[in-house]
Amino acid sequence: MREQRTAVGVLALLTLAACGTEAGPGDGSGSVRNEPPVTGVHWSVSSLTVGGKRTTAPADAHVEIDDKGRASGSFGCNRFTADARVDGDSVTVGRATTTEMGCEKDVQRFETALARTFDGELDASVEGRGDDRTLTLTTAGGERIDLTAQPPAPLTGTAWTVTSLVSGDTATSLPAAARDTARLTFGEDGSVEGNLGCNSFHGTADVSGSTITFGRLASTRKLCPGPEMDVERALLGVLKGGTAYELRHRSLTLTAPSGEGLVATAREARG
Repeated sequence: MREQRTAVGVLALLTLAACGTEAGPGDGSGSVRNEPPVTGVHWSVSSLTVGGKRTTAPADAHVEIDDKGRASGSFGCNRFTADARVDGDSVTVGRATTTEMGCEKDVQRFETALARTFDGELDASVEGRGDDRTLTLTTAGGERIDLTAQPPAPLTGTAWTVTSLVSGDTATSLPAAARDTARLTFGEDGSVEGNLGCNSFHGTADVSGSTITFGRLASTRKLCPGPEMDVERALLGVLKGGTAYELRHRSLTLTAPSGEGLVATAREARG
């Protein structure tokens, strides 16, 4: 994908909770100390509050930080990388490099607002422990980003929600009508099932190395409006024969030999 420089602030919270001890039973403050650094944590963006209005984040909006002060993730549609400077509980953000994926209008509005909020000096607060940790970033003007720590998702048993379609170096987000509908789940028994954006389907999927080989899929035959059917045809082209896959924490990418592919995000595990 093409990349561009944008004046976007992103975070690198390397030592926010690296000292102290956990609050005792009589402390009453609710604060947690002696937490490890937030590096290596998948921080999922829960919501963004701007101008007093809280907006729920798209499924794939997240931030991951390595131990070298490099942040990467997704604004909800486009991916980014950036540096940042941490001074105590203050994070001063710099410029980010982002992809140029075509996004639906409402997702693009969220991305624009999130990019503007990740800018300049931010106050940071971490609460909770382990996978129950939350991170809050607040601007001087009171705008706020809420994030939650999430563990890695396994390939099998996870409900993967398709967030974008890929064609060569170009990626586009799904139309609103299919965004929360298109999904797939791999079973440990070699099965796969889900929804193509219009019709539900089931079939077989043999996982070997970095390849998933799909058998013939059976699906319902409901007719849907044009955008959903376009998504369905695109997904059927990817879920056919041998397809390369890449699993990155809570993001799954499938790429067919033709260069057509999809990106999906983990939502919840199958019970």
